[in-house]
Amino acid sequence: MSSGSTMLRLIICFCIIISVCSTDWSGMAKDALKNALKLKPNTGIARNVVVFVGDGMGLSTINAARIYKGQKLGNMGEETELEFEKFPNVALSKVYGADKQVPESAQTATALFGGEKTNANVVGLKESVGTSDCSAYIKLGEEAELKSIIRLAIEQGKSTGVVTTTRITHATPAATYAHSPNRNWESDADIDSTVNGDCTDIAQQLINENHDIQVILGGGRRAFLPATEPDPETNAMGVNRRLDGQNLVQRWKTLQMNKNKRYNYVWRKQEFDAVDPRKVDYLLGLFNPSHMQYELDRDNTGNGEPSLTEMTSKAIKILKRNEKGFVLLVEGGRIDLAHHANNAKRALEETVQFEEAVKTAMSLTNQEDTLMIVTADHSHPFSLTGYTNRGNPILGLVDSDGFALEPTTDGMPYTSLLYANGPGYTSPRQNLMDVETDNDDYKQQSAVPLSSDTHSGEDVGIFARGPMSHLFHGVQEQNYVAHVVQYAACIGDHSVRCGSRKFHRKGQSHRSRVHKMP
Repeated sequence: MSSGSTMLRLIICFCIIISVCSTDWSGMAKDALKNALKLKPNTGIARNVVVFVGDGMGLSTINAARIYKGQKLGNMGEETELEFEKFPNVALSKVYGADKQVPESAQTATALFGGEKTNANVVGLKESVGTSDCSAYIKLGEEAELKSIIRLAIEQGKSTGVVTTTRITHATPAATYAHSPNRNWESDADIDSTVNGDCTDIAQQLINENHDIQVILGGGRRAFLPATEPDPETNAMGVNRRLDGQNLVQRWKTLQMNKNKRYNYVWRKQEFDAVDPRKVDYLLGLFNPSHMQYELDRDNTGNGEPSLTEMTSKAIKILKRNEKGFVLLVEGGRIDLAHHANNAKRALEETVQFEEAVKTAMSLTNQEDTLMIVTADHSHPFSLTGYTNRGNPILGLVDSDGFALEPTTDGMPYTSLLYANGPGYTSPRQNLMDVETDNDDYKQQSAVPLSSDTHSGEDVGIFARGPMSHLFHGVQEQNYVAHVVQYAACIGDHSVRCGSRKFHRKGQSHRSRVHKMP
């Protein structure tokens, strides 16, 4: 090592030591206490509700993402706060399902939006319907169905929207509008001929039964278009999946036209960017045959895809025109998919983009009348380990101090981010000394070989601000979230709670306080 390199390392170490030693921990705590003493519960009515779901965004992911964000900004990282971590009210959510100790996303989303826990892979139905049991659902009918907060909001005259980076028919978004014994029945091609009962696929339910949802943005175009037609983006055959010959996009357009609504369908960024939120009432955007691109890989040209932040912004600008308010779901869905691949870098980049969407939503709404909730449906077996020093690269190896304190028994280095299971497993264990562990495609090592990592059963966070956000406290069952939303927004079981109450603030009526378009 050259003398110049040695000097640079010494300077960096000295700066880190000074920064750590000079931190006014007591002062920081006192400031936090002062701010906490100023907090007063907002007991008003939530005219608007925005629910952000980071799919797979457990507490370990939030921890690593804040460090990742801080280090991208040139800081040590640990001191960084994600915007939603600043929300005044925080609780923990127990994510187990009616039949699973460790859940999957359809049942967790059903709990979040429908207010009841259910069985694995079941969407929008009570636990009286077993997985893939179409005949049981048909027999029970509406008795087995759960109305989501999206449907309940529509019944009270509110505008609604669903935004995701996954397929719009995927488990989490589907739970806002669909009823299906199997989350995988996204198109008619997915319902096997051996299934007993006449169950309708999820894409068809969205268009035919939920065309009153005003903003629908995400991926999953293939479930809406006939297999006999080419995909509009690639002109390739064999991409679209509908076997019944229906073009559900055209069906959606016809339905909106028959209602005399101003509508727009878009499938690439240039068309999306051209949509004027003041001049459209209904917006359908399907930007990919399957899931949308990871943020690290996203084509942001006109022929590419909008970001989660851009979709969130457009959705709110359309929905906020309704005097009665709106309810919006925003899902950062690809956090989960990156974790399944043991690809921590993409998972953290997706989380940082998710935070940007939260920040944008905060700037476009008022916390006096908007309940904002940030949570996860479940976590992953993902951890930050190794006794590393402050500022150790979050995507790097455990530093020499941490390694010396507790060396590996095989003598080889390891990354501070690890998975308990998944495709990162190798035997014998790979020597990472000369491996670029911060590479976009690097898969962190795992302890158990699986083609895809599993979820974990640990509690996840609920971060909230706005009307009735103080109701999020302690450790709660996951389905509690939907009931707080109903109470705060006076919908569903609590639609009569507000009675004739109206918003008043500084002499302004509810009508005069409707947010104007930027």
